Amino acid sequence: MQTPRSDIPYVADLYGEVLLAENIAVGGPERKASAYFPGLVAVGIVAAAATWFSEHYGMPVILAGLLLGLALNFISVQPRVHAGLDLCSTTGLRWGIVLLGTQVTAMQIGGLGGLAFAGLVAIMATTIGAGLLGARLGGQSSVAGWLAGGATAICGASAALAIYALIGKRRLEQSQFTLTLVGIAMASAIAMSFYPLIAAWLGLDDRQAGFLIGAATHDVAQALGGGYSFSQAAGETAAIVKLSRVALLAPAVALIGLAIGAADGAPSSRLSRLRLPWFILAFFALVALNSVFSAPPWVAEWGLILSKALLLFAVTATAMRSRLDALLSHGWRALLPVVLASLTAFGLSLAVALLL
Repeated sequence: MQTPRSDIPYVADLYGEVLLAENIAVGGPERKASAYFPGLVAVGIVAAAATWFSEHYGMPVILAGLLLGLALNFISVQPRVHAGLDLCSTTGLRWGIVLLGTQVTAMQIGGLGGLAFAGLVAIMATTIGAGLLGARLGGQSSVAGWLAGGATAICGASAALAIYALIGKRRLEQSQFTLTLVGIAMASAIAMSFYPLIAAWLGLDDRQAGFLIGAATHDVAQALGGGYSFSQAAGETAAIVKLSRVALLAPAVALIGLAIGAADGAPSSRLSRLRLPWFILAFFALVALNSVFSAPPWVAEWGLILSKALLLFAVTATAMRSRLDALLSHGWRALLPVVLASLTAFGLSLAVALLL
């Protein structure tokens, strides 16, 4: 067996890409299925632990997966787990986004109403702008603002994963991406806990409270949890509002891709920038198919379960490939885009809810 070269500066290989690329070169262009097994087992165990914490302590499962993955990031120093981690954080996340399309139909969006839908689009656009402003104030690149603002405006971690696929590691460090995921997960947990209380304190009715929670909470599970904790009717409204945001994932990512250009930094025409990744197109196609044909209830049920599982695996694998010292080196300013975008989303959502 060929031994690894000794002239590669592994000390600077933060995420193991150099060693991983070298192992691929030694082992050939194609990996055997067994090469993915160690990484998949590691991610599966951590994801199962995150699910247990979520069910027993009420912690959002995405946040639990992030924190446990970061705590166990020392596992990624083993080259044999890299293939499985990469599979979860790339292919897994893409199929998780595709399966979100089983939850949305055009009829649900139409049931939102013209005023509420227009307000929702305005909230999302302004929230993305707030993310860009937060990145500028924090001395970060504009792509960090697009990532934080887009993820906050659309659907949390799943949108962040889709946008980061457009941005690429060359333009934004993986540690900054992971820190953004942590901020979004924490903001979602805070929203689920406090937005229903704020809505009750302000005397909002069920429709107003549902719109506020659905429009201002980032992740789907937390939006539904917060809505149904207020009332059954508010939960149903929050579900429609939140799923409408999910349905806007494809066009929003298309516009963001047009704004930031190609992931590899190479010059590109406007037409080439509009070419969406296959998983966004597949998501949009599944939404259209779900709108035309009435699928059995189990399709949406299992689609949601599989989507949540794949996204949890993707987030956990991403956290396991990140280094805590690299995260801490960014400082509090790295979370400024998420904080500013979250506050903007809440303020505007409350304003629109009061008009309904």
